[in-house]
Formats: sequence, C-alpha cells, structure tokens
Amino acid sequence: MTEPLLRVEGLNGYYASAHVLQDVAFEVGSDPVSIIGRNGMGKSTLCHAIMGMLGSASGSVTFAGKQLMGQPSYKIAGAGIGFVPQGRRLFPSLTVDEHLRMVAPHGGARWSIARVYETFPRLAERKGIGGAQLSGGEQQMLAIGRALLTNPRLLIMDEPSEGLAPTIVEGLIATLHRLSREEDMAMLVVEQNLGVATSLADRQLVMVAGRIAADTTSEALAGDPDAQRRYLGVEPLAES
Repeated sequence: MTEPLLRVEGLNGYYASAHVLQDVAFEVGSDPVSIIGRNGMGKSTLCHAIMGMLGSASGSVTFAGKQLMGQPSYKIAGAGIGFVPQGRRLFPSLTVDEHLRMVAPHGGARWSIARVYETFPRLAERKGIGGAQLSGGEQQMLAIGRALLTNPRLLIMDEPSEGLAPTIVEGLIATLHRLSREEDMAMLVVEQNLGVATSLADRQLVMVAGRIAADTTSEALAGDPDAQRRYLGVEPLAES
C-alpha cells in the first residue's frame, strides 16, 4: 500500500479555552480531497493547524513521512506544502509582480514567475497593479500563483471560490484540474460550496463541529439530499 502524502491523526486545536478541532484524522494521497462544511465547523482552523499557524494544537501531522507538529510555518512550507488562505491575504501596496518576486525561487525550480504568468495570463496583463486594485478573481489567481512559487507537492486551499462570480469559478476549477492532472500535485480543498467541492475532488470529507463526520464521495454526497441538508444546511444538488 502506498504511504499517504499527508496523514493527520488525533489532531486537536484550541482558541484559548475553546476546543475547536476534536481528534481530527484523515489522509491525503495523490488524488484531490475536499473538506466541506458549514461556517464555523473548524475548516479554516484545520488549515491553520496543518500549516503551523494555530497557537495551541496537539496530535500528529506527518507529510511525506516527516512530523510537522511543532514546526514553524516557513519550515512546513519548505517541506512542500503550499497554502492559499481564505481571503487571499495580499498586500494592498504591493503590485502583482512584487508579490511574486517576494517568494520566487532562485533558478532551477519547477515553478517560476514566468510560468505563473503563463498559467494565469491575466496576471501578466496586471503585473504592475496593486493588490487592492485587483478583482476578486485576479486576487485569487495571485494567491494561487504565490503558493505555486513555493513549488509544493501538496496545495491546500481555504475557500478558493469565496466571493467569485460563477464564470470565474468555472475557470478556476479548470485551472486546478489541470494542475492536479499535469503537475502531479496533490490538493486539499476546503469549501462551503458543495458544487465546487464535488467538481474539484471525488473524495469528500464532511466536517461538523470540529470533527470529520463523514468520509464519502462526490457521487454519494450529490445523490443524498438528506445528507446535504443534515451536514451542510443546503438545498440538495440532486433537486436543483
């Protein structure tokens, strides 16, 4: 059996006295995985715990056989995990090109600024524009491009479709499919949007109150209206 790229076991996370993550356990291999759930279920906290950005956490997070718990974020990124945070977290005063040059590797790496511009031609057109002047879709392209410049083996994305128009989301999904297929890049996608989550990954982890409540497939979840209502509080895809 192939060893999973990412393995999370008994992960607990806290904000002060609030016990947000409760014994979370799952694995990610080479195929994309989506984590879906309503607001406030602990999805972003899980991303932060994996990336070493949560002040208080316990348990085990291993990546390519290496223990990440207790490591600083820059070492986790250096180990091969790229992170696209919720809200993009761009610098308003920096241009597109300055954002990319800030993290660009020094030659010989698979991803370069030129390759990011090739993947996202719109960014090349807007390279001199500040982060605050970009549209939501352009900001998301830049956030993904910035993460790609770390040359990740695993890309973690927190709510990548948030605030984007449907046509922009379609283009984003197509790009992510291409990255997964052509770059042999594993993906962990956190989403509230069931349609986006099921489009990006066949395997669906449903998060409820800080726990993984179900490990299912896109087909099974899309065909189970009761589960959609119970876990996600949405009108079923199957009835739309």
